[in-house]
Formats: sequence, C-alpha cells, structure tokens
Amino acid sequence: MDQESKQLLQNTLVLAEENNKMLHKIRGVQKRGTLWQVLKLIVIIGIALGSFYYIEPYLNKIIDLYNSVSGMQQQINNSPIQDLLKKF
Repeated sequence: MDQESKQLLQNTLVLAEENNKMLHKIRGVQKRGTLWQVLKLIVIIGIALGSFYYIEPYLNKIIDLYNSVSGMQQQINNSPIQDLLKKF
C-alpha cells in the first residue's frame, strides 16, 4: 500500500471516530430529553390528581347544594299553591 492510501485511510479512521463520538453524544441527549418528557408528564398527572383530591370536598358541597335546590324546585312545582295558581 502506498503512502497516499495509508494517509487517506488514517484520515478516514479519524473522521469515523469523531463521528462515533458525536453520535454517542446525540443519543445521550435524546435519552435525557425523553426522560425529561416522562418526568414532566408524571408531574402534571400528579398535580392534577393531587388538586382533585384537595378540591373534591368543595365539589361535593357544590353538587349537594345543586341537588337541594333542584329538590326545592320540584317541591314548589308539586305544592298546593301551584295548584291554586293553575286554577286562576
């Protein structure tokens, strides 16, 4: 093998090693990015579930209030006063 071919082969080897190092770095960045996305998703779901846990008693009170108001409306519609108003 002549000197020029050896030099060309050596340059190719150096470039291939540099490319391999860059590819390993890129893959590491991709792995960390994926891990970061998963952690963010877990935090968002955790916050949503946690806030629902703390807000649930207030929601139950609001639902109970709505049901009691609906019950009052039905009682008013079924009352004798309503029958008197219909007769007039």
